[in-house]
Amino acid sequence: MKTLYFDCFSGVSGDMVIGALIDAGADPVKLVEELKKLHIEDEYELKWKKVVKNGITSTKFDVVLLNQHQHNHHEHDHDHGHGHTHEHDHDHGHTHTHEHSHDHGHTHTHDNDHDHGHTHTHDHHHDHRSYQDIVRLIEEADFSQQVKETALKIFKKIGEAEGLIHGVPLEQVHFHEVGAVDSIIDIIGTAILIDQLKISVIKSSPIPVGTGKIRIDHGIYPVPAPATLEILKGVPIEHSEVRFELTTPTGAAIVAVLAEEFCSIPSMKVISIGYGAGTKTFKDHPNVVRIIIGE
Repeated sequence: MKTLYFDCFSGVSGDMVIGALIDAGADPVKLVEELKKLHIEDEYELKWKKVVKNGITSTKFDVVLLNQHQHNHHEHDHDHGHGHTHEHDHDHGHTHTHEHSHDHGHTHTHDNDHDHGHTHTHDHHHDHRSYQDIVRLIEEADFSQQVKETALKIFKKIGEAEGLIHGVPLEQVHFHEVGAVDSIIDIIGTAILIDQLKISVIKSSPIPVGTGKIRIDHGIYPVPAPATLEILKGVPIEHSEVRFELTTPTGAAIVAVLAEEFCSIPSMKVISIGYGAGTKTFKDHPNVVRIIIGE
C-alpha cells in the first residue's frame, strides 16, 4: 500500500503540491496530456523547472496564462493555487495585478498565439467562472472517476468556505480568482498526479499558516485569510513567525480534503521524496513543501 505524506513545514499552495509530485516521480508530460481533456488549453501553458531554495533542489511549477498581461508568469504561483484574490499582494506589491489578470485578463487574448477560433466561447466567463461552471468543466472532461471525485471535493471545500464568508449559497459562488485557470490546473492536476502515482493513503503534518496581514479584494485582512482559515477548520494548524501567507486557500483545500490523518512522519519504507518550490524566498528556511512516498 502506497502512503503519501505531506510535510508542510513551510506551508502549502497548489503549485507547490504539483511541483513536489513531479519532483517525487509523477510524469508532467502525461499531466499536460490529461489536462487537455478540459478543453481550455488555449488559455494557459505549463512550465516546470528545477530551482534551488535555500540549498534544496526542488521543482517549481508554473501555469503561464496566455495573454498580454501575463508576463510575470504568476509570480503568485505560490498562491495561485488559491485562487482568490487575497494572497498575492502581501509580498510583492505588483502581484495583485495578476490575481485578476490571471483570470479575467486572459480571457479572449489567447488568440495571440493559438486562437483556435473557438476560444471565445468560454472567454466571457473566465474571470468569473462560477462554482457550477467548474463542476461542469470537470464532469464533462474524460477523466477517471477517481480524478473527478477528488477534484470536485477540493473545489467544493473552497466553494463552501467562500460561500460561508460572503454569505451566499454554494451554487451562487463565483470564483473570481479561484476560478482562475491556474487554480483549476493546480487542483485537477493534483488529482491526476495522485491517481497516476497510485497512492492509497495520504497523511499530513500540521499546517503552518504564517502571520501578518495581506490585502485582498475587500481590504487589509489578517493571515491566514478568512477562506484559508475556514477551509482548515478541523485541521491542526501551526504557529509560524514568518510574516507571510504560507498557506493559500487552494493548498489548504488540497491537504484538508486529501489527508486522512495529521501526524508526524508515519512508519514506512521510503521510496521517493519530492520538493515543490513556492515563489517567495525566506531568509531562514526553504520555501518548499516536501512529499514523502513510502510503502
